Amino acid sequence: MEQFEPTERTRLRRLASRGSHDRKTIYGILDEGLVCHVAYVNDGKPALTPTLYVRDGDRLCLHGAQANRTLRSIVGAEAAVNVTLLDGLVLARSAFHHSVNYRSVTLYGRGEEVSDPAEKARIFELLVEHVAPGRWEGSRPPNDRESAATLVVALPLEECAAKLRSGPPIDDAEDLELPHWAGVLPSPRLWGTPEPAPDLRAEVEAPEYLLGYRRDSDASG
Repeated sequence: MEQFEPTERTRLRRLASRGSHDRKTIYGILDEGLVCHVAYVNDGKPALTPTLYVRDGDRLCLHGAQANRTLRSIVGAEAAVNVTLLDGLVLARSAFHHSVNYRSVTLYGRGEEVSDPAEKARIFELLVEHVAPGRWEGSRPPNDRESAATLVVALPLEECAAKLRSGPPIDDAEDLELPHWAGVLPSPRLWGTPEPAPDLRAEVEAPEYLLGYRRDSDASG
């Protein structure tokens, strides 16, 4: 299916025109992002945790220590997850109409532990490649002890929606002649120069995939 079926939780009511249930749009945002925020209930109280993630087909995979409170709390329980990409600052002539250009995805789902060692190993590789394509071949894979110490939890990509804003500021007609600059300040796409570890051997150079590292739709394909 090209579209996710809207639910009461994913149907946008305010500024509904900015919403999307398009699968390609949602997956594109998730594939470009790096950090998600996981909201859940812990001992009857709301909690929120940022963490790395990777999309594996029709599910979102998270990892952490076996004792990770967030992951343990969402195994077999509901969680809400958000990923937001900041594309630019929208600077209007009036303070009221300032905004940001962004792309975001919110999903709801019940976590499921991934326990099969081979499946976990595949997800470890997906995660490393999601963070830095090419890095899996440039690092040692987890050994059995490290794999056993790591908890992997997957959430189904079934109940989710995107919300997006793009374009220039929308000022009131009476403000168009004001002597204030208006427009968009794009968010930077390029990352900085790789900084070697202090104990890195001098002859080991930064790999090509880290030079000019990017995380936009052109870079992720």
